[in-house]
Formats: sequence, structure tokens, C-alpha cells
Amino acid sequence: MIVKPCKQSEIDFYESTSSHPDIIPFIPTYMGRLSLGSDTAQAAGALMLPGETTPDEAAKKNTATLPVVEHAWAPSNGGKIETDHAVVLENVAAGFKKPNILDVKLGARLWADDAPAEKRARLDKAAAETTSKPLGFRIAGMKTYHGPKANEEGDSTVHGYKIFDKHYGRSFNAQTVHRGFREFFRLEEGVKPTGAIRKVIKRFIRDLREMADAIGKEESRMYSASLLFVYEGDLKTLEDAFIREMDVLSSYQDKHRLDGNSVKFNGSKNGTSSDIDGLSHEVDDDDNSRDEEEPNFPCIQSLKLIDFAHAQWTSGQGPDENLLHGIRNVIKTLSGLTG
Repeated sequence: MIVKPCKQSEIDFYESTSSHPDIIPFIPTYMGRLSLGSDTAQAAGALMLPGETTPDEAAKKNTATLPVVEHAWAPSNGGKIETDHAVVLENVAAGFKKPNILDVKLGARLWADDAPAEKRARLDKAAAETTSKPLGFRIAGMKTYHGPKANEEGDSTVHGYKIFDKHYGRSFNAQTVHRGFREFFRLEEGVKPTGAIRKVIKRFIRDLREMADAIGKEESRMYSASLLFVYEGDLKTLEDAFIREMDVLSSYQDKHRLDGNSVKFNGSKNGTSSDIDGLSHEVDDDDNSRDEEEPNFPCIQSLKLIDFAHAQWTSGQGPDENLLHGIRNVIKTLSGLTG
């Protein structure tokens, strides 16, 4: 779990999603809220909650002393806010050995209706100077695993990871932003992805399309929300995970074929899709009495929509085209990598 200090508006949005079930698979699992003490009034990023501690128990402790989760991502670039509220969320990167993580901020318009004129002008200027205005998205931050040798290459590194802050994403334009995604997938310029990396990109494209379909059915506005991409950055572990995934699938199918059932599940452990690489698996479970859990798939890739400080449901105003424009262009960019 992670603890994300936030405004009350973000708590309200997470709690309202129970009335919008189609969105739930595409956001981090909401586990509750915390009231923080004065020591965390300006906290930011993700703090760890011990696995055996409930949110209510943690609220009684000094949350500021909790260690930082090793693979947690700091939403909104870790910006500080004045608050004594926090949401408790799943750590989307949990279960990966060496997660590669990419934060993509969505929207050509980045401010909500209640933003003051100064903030609107500042965010419009940032959008105009980056890929946000033309494409509806920009790379907000990223870390990629390169192993021990990364620390010898002169880049900003931590434990074998190359770290890319918000300034990296702001250096691209609409014609060059694909290079940032190439860096994320560790692809040299002009080289098409193959093997496990190609499969991961294809799955992200599929998940983005499913997310866009779900958002397109809702009436909402989610200003400055982000896409959080995670995939296994240790190549050998990634390749082994694809093999284990098929072994688990085969074993599960064989078992339920004997039971006379067909099978459907969510694919890789942290994925959002209902199939694996285009293979659909139906379940015939009319009595809803099966107690067995879904098979335990290895972590391969995960895609979530995050950062809802300026999100709300807007009945009568139609889908969030500002958000969808960005998602569609991310799909185009990734599709351009695979050819």
C-alpha cells in the first residue's frame, strides 16, 4: 500500500467511483483515507504503510516516520501541498522485481474551472511550450532499470535506475516525443521492438483502448490526471514471466475444462485487460458459487489512471474529450513504435 497526501477533492473522487464501476479497473485500488498529523501537512509523494497495519491504525501513528516504498511512484512529480488528508491506495508497482515506471500527464487544458487567472495563464504557457497543447499529453517523469552499469554512465541514477524528471519531458515536441517512449522501452532510434518488449507495448495499446472506451461512456472532467505505466524492467525476469503466464493459463484451462467450464480472467497480475495477447477466455458461472480465486499470474505490465485532485463527474456535459485526446495520441505514439 501507499499513502498519498491529497486534497479532500481527491478523496471525494475516489469514493465516488463506486457509482462508476466501469472506471474502477483503470485506477489504483482505493483502500481508504487517513487524517495526517501536523508533521505531514506539507508531505508529498508516496509513503509506505506496513502490510499488517489498517488505515485506521496508521492514522494513530506518526505517518511522516514511515519509510518510503522502494518502487512507489510519487504522483504529480512529488509536488508539495498543504493538507492533513491522504488516500490509501494499492502500490501499482508492487510485485515487480525491477519496475520501469512512466508518468504521462494528460490534457491540453490542465486547469479546472475554479483555477485563478494566474494559474490558468501559467499552465497554458507550460502546455504551449510542450507537447501538452498539440498532443494532449506530455511525459512528466520516468525511471528505467539499466542494471549496475547505469551508475557508470554519468546519468542521474539510483540503484541501477536512470531517473528522468519533468524537465526531460518538456524538452520534446510533437515530432520528437516518441524518443521519450523509446527510452522507456529501451529501444534505439529506428529499431522496431521484438520479443517480450513488443508484447508489452502491444498490451499497453490494448489497455489504453479499453480505458478510452470506458472513459468515453462517462461524463466527467479530469484535469491534470496522468497515465501511470509500469512494466518489468529486468529483461530476463520479463521473459520468464511471459513463460510462467502461459503455464498458469494452460494449467488453469486444463483444470476447468475437466469441470466443463470455459475460463475468463484479467490476464497478467496487474493488467486491466480481459484477455492475454488477443486470446479470449470465457467463464460460464451461472451459479456464482465458485470460491476459487483467479490464477496467480506474474507481474508483466500495468496501466492506471492517477491524480484526481481536479476530477469530477459532470452530468450532461458529455465525455472528457480533453483527456481522451491525450490518450488517443499516446496510442498513436506507441503504435508508431511497433509499426
